[in-house]
Amino acid sequence: MKAAPFAYVRPGSLEETVAELSRDGAKVLAGGQSLVPVLAMRLGRPSQLVDINAVPELDQLTSRDGALRVGATVRQRRLQNDDLSARVPLLRLALPWIGHREIRSRGTVCGSIAHADPSAELPAVASCLEATMVLTSARGRREVAAGDFFSGALSTAAEPDELLTEVSFPAAGPGEGFGFGEFARRHGDFALAGVAVRVTAGDGDRPTARATCFGVSDVPVSADVSERLGAALDRTGAAPARADLHRALGDLMEEVALDVVDTGGDSHASPAYRRRLVAALLAREIARAYADATRSREGSTS
Repeated sequence: MKAAPFAYVRPGSLEETVAELSRDGAKVLAGGQSLVPVLAMRLGRPSQLVDINAVPELDQLTSRDGALRVGATVRQRRLQNDDLSARVPLLRLALPWIGHREIRSRGTVCGSIAHADPSAELPAVASCLEATMVLTSARGRREVAAGDFFSGALSTAAEPDELLTEVSFPAAGPGEGFGFGEFARRHGDFALAGVAVRVTAGDGDRPTARATCFGVSDVPVSADVSERLGAALDRTGAAPARADLHRALGDLMEEVALDVVDTGGDSHASPAYRRRLVAALLAREIARAYADATRSREGSTS
């Protein structure tokens, strides 16, 4: 099929962009990796496309105030290859899993987050890290926490006239470790289930752990798994081998999977199968993140 007729504008400034978005039926075009298939299948019929690729202030990738700030037209491939991404290790772990190289070369970071596909990697990363979304319209600018941004499948807190101009990811600190994993039938396919993990190991304190699961609900589902990590460490000791911690976490993560997987299942996987995937992925990635966190803590104190 071909897209339904639409008007096309390519503003050169942010002010012009938000003015165009205030028109009824306007839709943002950035990388087009999600929008173009929707148009081609006539699942969406916007009256006007607002191409934001000529707006220079939206192509900014900066690190300041303890955060990595990613502008609306920054491509996924650019972020993957930029040295600045080392400040947010979870992004570096997740980006290679997104589609294929050609998709990442056109797809934008903000576009994937704004599209809010339940099986997409970047919304889960934003949720796990508690990133901040910056939304801009002709009415002004506002910030929304990731936990309040995703409201349902392909649905967010952004109003129709608002543009996601920037996402602010907090930089990793000493004693933090990360894990990311997903399972798909083929590399590049949307994940049947996936997890993003952040572990913080403080001196003399019990570690804290946050896990976000995707592909298992309408939105990324985050859970505090600190107590379960602590229970696994009680079994293995405070400095376990990664393989030992992985095994100790196994049955504990089954309880988490029961809580977070609320999909009704589909032709690709049943809820029970997704729970098994989530439990296995969580055990592996939490063990990995804890090992990285303890190394990071030791390195910061040596």
